Amino acid sequence: MTLSERSFARRIDLTSLQLFVAVCELGSIGRAADREFIAASAISKRLSDLETTLGTPLLYRHARGVDLTPAGESLLHHARSVLYSLEKMQGELSEYAEGVRGHVRVHANISAIVQFLPEDLGAFTRQHDAIKIDLEEHLSSEVARAVHEGAADLGICHVPEGAHELQTLPYRRDALVLIVPQGHPLSGERSLGFADSLAFDHVGLHTNSSIYVAMHQAALAAGRSIKLRIHVTGLDAMCRMIENGLGVGVMPQRAFQLMQGGIGRGLRSVALQDSWAAREIRLVARDFSTLPVAARMLVKHLQAPDAAADPLAA
Repeated sequence: MTLSERSFARRIDLTSLQLFVAVCELGSIGRAADREFIAASAISKRLSDLETTLGTPLLYRHARGVDLTPAGESLLHHARSVLYSLEKMQGELSEYAEGVRGHVRVHANISAIVQFLPEDLGAFTRQHDAIKIDLEEHLSSEVARAVHEGAADLGICHVPEGAHELQTLPYRRDALVLIVPQGHPLSGERSLGFADSLAFDHVGLHTNSSIYVAMHQAALAAGRSIKLRIHVTGLDAMCRMIENGLGVGVMPQRAFQLMQGGIGRGLRSVALQDSWAAREIRLVARDFSTLPVAARMLVKHLQAPDAAADPLAA
């Protein structure tokens, strides 16, 4: 941070930011004063000081209340972000006072969450019950972006192209298979190329998912298109749609095996011969060496030989 940046940070008052947000939300200095239990003149003075500090008007004042200037709209966005970060900081630090000894924010894609993370994170928390893990599911591209922007300490996903500024480590491998109903024309095949499925309707995941992107590129390479009739957000929903004759679909083999005890009894998987069907799930961080201690412990656990063992591979 440069000298001018430090000086700017010192001149910004958090209480003034909170009052500015309140005025924006209520559209009136008077209503904000009532809600915040402070004199309207005091709020007006703080807002004027804030405008002087920033060197630009933030509000259009009129008889009915206030409207935001373009600069005010920008400040409102950043003020909400700052105040939200402070709330998260307070929440996380209060957890340390209650016995938590570490906090790791993890974003992962659906393939990692369904196939591997329940067992791996369960084993980790049993060994380190004072470390709290916040896990969120996102598309692989969003996982990489969250890590890059600092919204997550650790990402677990299929690393998208263009993520060269991030560090990665191997986690697991998975294989994509074609899921078809029993009795489907392809159900008797042991393996096939993805192009052989393009004559049939497909049930697919979100168009930005790594699985759909790979399918789309494979279809383009074959000079064909995917007859995508239905979009779903989860693998269980995909199985139910396929089981009811609404198409075929592509999903990770281990995820399908885990579902066969309930959903998916009337389905079978067919191996895909395409090279892109063999995938690697990786751990992603901006810099593994600078991660907090708790996050480094989690990375070490996820890379351990016993964590990498696949109970369904036997």
